[in-house]
Amino acid sequence: MFIVSSYTLAVALCFVTMLCWGSWGNTQKLAAKTWRYELFYWDYVIGVVLFSMIMGLTLGSSGDQGRSFIPDLMQVDAAAFGSAFVGGIIFNASNILLSAAISLAGMAVAFPVGVGLALVLGVFINYFGAPYGDPFTLFSGVALITLALVFNGIAYGRKSKDQDKSVVRKGLWIALSAGFLMSFFYRFVAAAVDLNNFESPTPGLATPYSAVFIFALGMLFSNFFFNTLLMKKPFIGEPVSYKAYFSGGLSTHMVGILGGLIWGLGTSLSYIATGEAGAAIAYALGQGATMVAALWGVFVWKEFKGAPRSTNLLLMLMFLLFTSGLALIIVAGNN
Repeated sequence: MFIVSSYTLAVALCFVTMLCWGSWGNTQKLAAKTWRYELFYWDYVIGVVLFSMIMGLTLGSSGDQGRSFIPDLMQVDAAAFGSAFVGGIIFNASNILLSAAISLAGMAVAFPVGVGLALVLGVFINYFGAPYGDPFTLFSGVALITLALVFNGIAYGRKSKDQDKSVVRKGLWIALSAGFLMSFFYRFVAAAVDLNNFESPTPGLATPYSAVFIFALGMLFSNFFFNTLLMKKPFIGEPVSYKAYFSGGLSTHMVGILGGLIWGLGTSLSYIATGEAGAAIAYALGQGATMVAALWGVFVWKEFKGAPRSTNLLLMLMFLLFTSGLALIIVAGNN
């Protein structure tokens, strides 16, 4: 299988993860013109499963190092399988909530609030689960990112003065709930992988490729419960049916699948990078997606259009603090 052999390459892959995790939401925004996000989400999950399988059968089965995808999948023990599978369930619950928050509050708010909280909590969880890098520098970076979240929240409060307050509050609370849940998923999947030896993994543990595929299966199976419930009892709007999903056109379905492929690429690269970057740093850099999503929301989707001028200063401070925090996280892994 393909194995990352340098910290520099690992960081580069984490930046691709950041771009992917911060950009998949654009497909939901595109689909929202004609398609409810609950329906979009089915195609998104299908895209994640497809990409995890493609990665396993290509990069996960090439080269002379490590175990190939299929043999590795067959030898994964129940504990490792269950850990990665539970990670998929937890992520799916959180990501459905994030999708709901995007539909209510937009990308420029849902990602910084939800995914930003997941970044802060997740760094602590992943660091103490598998310590790597200089803790002072790492947590200093996390502190700057926390300040960035505060400025984003203030900016959203000013932007939303003319909006329905109940919708505003609902969007923020859903984003916070999504972030809390999301902070846990990465550690469950990382626990199924032998992070210290990709070349000759411990028997019973998974390679990153197998772990991501099992994780995707957890997403798929849990979606029959989580998304069905959300279709019947949506946060806003009327219930939707499976009949509505199957009446969608091919191009509509492909937008959702594309979103899943984009997110799946980012996730696969993140776990591939953990061998050199460590779980806490790979996770933190990937969750820099909050900044990427905020850029899309502000400059492409114009989600802060009409907000007071002082909001621009708050957004500039948010981007500056986020960038500085990510820089410290990169330095922490090189110490």
